Amino acid sequence: MASESNVLHRRLAAREGPVTLAVVTVSDSRTPKTDANAAFLTEAVEESGNLLHSIRIVPDEPDQVAEALDELAAEELVQVVLFNGGTGVSRRDRTYDVLSRAMDKELTGFGELFRMLSYDQVGAAAMLSRATAGVYQDTVVISVPGSPAAVRLAWEKLIQPELAHLAWEIAR
Repeated sequence: MASESNVLHRRLAAREGPVTLAVVTVSDSRTPKTDANAAFLTEAVEESGNLLHSIRIVPDEPDQVAEALDELAAEELVQVVLFNGGTGVSRRDRTYDVLSRAMDKELTGFGELFRMLSYDQVGAAAMLSRATAGVYQDTVVISVPGSPAAVRLAWEKLIQPELAHLAWEIAR
């Protein structure tokens, strides 16, 4: 059961209005036509009553991931940047490394909960995910694996239910 304080915070956050998100797909192979995650998130953000600022696709190159982070965090309207892709352990998976070095604060519970929920879908392979979240320059940054199932899981079970609350807390 939610604490009285948590319930109050959620109510106050809901009064603030929609949250504005930017989506960054980190991939060496996806295009605007093949980016199923951007298509899903465009619809999901709209259905949740929030706003989508922009969608980008960047290759899994550290400088380009960092550039996208810096540019979107500097956008006054963007409250949350949602990265998808590049969170694994292969040589090309460097999103986590860039984002974790940049974070002012890490929300360790996000990655822990994501891996716990992922375990039900993919078993022990969930430990290979370096999903993470945190705060960078007063902007919420969330990074999840690039598989459509992972993006859907993260959105439905973790991000969307706490989005307004999280954005409100960071803005205070």
